[in-house]
Amino acid sequence: MTASPILVTGAGGNVGSAVLEHLVDGGLPVRAADIDPSRLPDGPEPVRLDLTDPATFAPALRGVHRVFLIRPPAIARVKPTLNVFLDAAVEAGVQHVVFSSVAGAEGNRIIPHHRVEQHLMASGLDWTMLRPGFFAQNLATAYRTDLRDHDRIHVPAGDGRVAFLDTRDLGEVAAVILADPTGHEGKGYTLTGPHAVTFDEVAQLLSAELDRPIRYDRASILGYLRHLGRQGLPVPQRLVQTILHAGLRRGDAEDVDPTIERRLGRPARDLADYIVDHSELWAPP
Repeated sequence: MTASPILVTGAGGNVGSAVLEHLVDGGLPVRAADIDPSRLPDGPEPVRLDLTDPATFAPALRGVHRVFLIRPPAIARVKPTLNVFLDAAVEAGVQHVVFSSVAGAEGNRIIPHHRVEQHLMASGLDWTMLRPGFFAQNLATAYRTDLRDHDRIHVPAGDGRVAFLDTRDLGEVAAVILADPTGHEGKGYTLTGPHAVTFDEVAQLLSAELDRPIRYDRASILGYLRHLGRQGLPVPQRLVQTILHAGLRRGDAEDVDPTIERRLGRPARDLADYIVDHSELWAPP
């Protein structure tokens, strides 16, 4: 067990909270960081961390040797934010960073995760890249309003298949590595669910569980950009989200990777299980 706290960034979000939960369950000392500490659970040491405000970096990193880092969706310019945070981590004496990236980021120069990976690799820190595909939790965040209010999934994914990953599995893998990084230094792991499904099949799963018809509405690229604009998302976030979804048409998230079963000794959680566990999220208003 490490004596110094493990810093978990984004600890109030879906991914960070899953990492936090597994670390706490393992009895490890944790410092939970979020831009809004009121979102953090009782128990772990809380700290405010705003990746757009370098003044918050040193207090969050003080005495920390291991860090779980995730890019907030609203941040597209990573050079003055996440990369500066990594520089501060070097100065603070951090030894190992586990970065929650995205599948294919190592070869995709367009998305911001690629630039974070490159900076982390050159930083001198020990690192592990977790490269998840699309999250099952997107159904409860990015897709929730359309599902709840309009009985539809509206994305520009065409007929692409997706091996949806449950963030609870990512959190457990990250916690295992943060508890003991030995052997994980300089490694990149792709994380996926147990099988790939189309969005038509996702709509069928939702229809069966919610007992009302849910349809998959194939958005165009431009139509999806306008759709995100009507939701009030900033332009950089609209572009990143659209690029990632358009990649599904090419099969960017269809490959199933065995890493979760190898690391956790059990199969990855199934999308159908996630839908059953969270069906109340899509109840009509």
